[in-house]
Amino acid sequence: MKKITIGVLFGGKSAEHEISLLSAKNIVDALDKTKYTPVLIGIDKNGAWLVNERSSFLLNSEITSNSNTENIALIPQCCGELANLSKTNHAPKLDVVFPILHGTFGEDGTIQGLLKLANIPFVGASVLGSAIGMDKDVMKRLLRDAKIPIGKFLVFKSFEEINYSDIIKKLGLPLFIKPANAGSSVGISKVKNETEFKEAVKNAFLYDNKILIEEFIEGREIECSVLGNENPKASIPGELIIKHEFYSYEAKYLDKEGAIAQIPPDLSPAIIKKIQKLAIKTFKVLSCEGLARVDFFLHKNGKIFVNEINTMPGFTAISMYPKMWAASGISYTELIDTLIELAIERHKKDQCLKTTS
Repeated sequence: MKKITIGVLFGGKSAEHEISLLSAKNIVDALDKTKYTPVLIGIDKNGAWLVNERSSFLLNSEITSNSNTENIALIPQCCGELANLSKTNHAPKLDVVFPILHGTFGEDGTIQGLLKLANIPFVGASVLGSAIGMDKDVMKRLLRDAKIPIGKFLVFKSFEEINYSDIIKKLGLPLFIKPANAGSSVGISKVKNETEFKEAVKNAFLYDNKILIEEFIEGREIECSVLGNENPKASIPGELIIKHEFYSYEAKYLDKEGAIAQIPPDLSPAIIKKIQKLAIKTFKVLSCEGLARVDFFLHKNGKIFVNEINTMPGFTAISMYPKMWAASGISYTELIDTLIELAIERHKKDQCLKTTS
């Protein structure tokens, strides 16, 4: 049986560059090498695409275009061919790509559009689902229209006037301020007074030209993994018990004891079933495919709110997405196999569509 050549695309220009490296390293380590030949493609912080057989170098240090690497680019409509910009010959041809990129310039539909132009199967949501999942404003409006419960929120552009008094009348205190397009809690602040408010607005606008201001929902933080294309299924949920004031970037990645994951959570079967049902509905409403993690707030009165969706969640050995599937009976390696199969299956269906009249 011919092995599948899989491009593992990682790094990127976003603030989540280092998280992507950790996710990619775990995926490469877990790949069944009897079935797959991995080709490691690192994107440095300036956006240059680099390929190098020395995987330990690419995955364990910052990717730079000055490293012992070869610059490459995908060739549009050539079914996975890579052009080697450093030499005249082509780099290896790819059968499928796993774009394990988090945040902007990777999880927001930009890479997905390029991969579609290159006519190659890829893991995860396509252009629309990726863009929706990244833009929290558009995401929340679609969820609201679908009658999926969400918290109250306001949206502001960088050129608009933002009045503190008007906002607290509508949302109360404390509240959260975040960039509309970002992930891993980058640029997010919890605000309790006007001084913190002004600083949080300024900080959020460093990462995007559009920000969200959201009401504070006091409750437990529950997450649920979703897997599939047309008929997705939901994992056993997990609960994050946060040791910080909120699930900040520091709590996620810098403080090893910043949060405790409890899988399964201490919830009734009825609540678990409701969360799973809402996770699948959210996945479908937002045009997602392949995989996603849906995050919830469970209020003390029992009401469930969808916080957001993550279309390319962290994929380290300790990340919630694979851990929830492991608790549901799907191992890390089996999960990767399934995601690759889903990518190839979707691509085959897309190839059957007419593109001319």
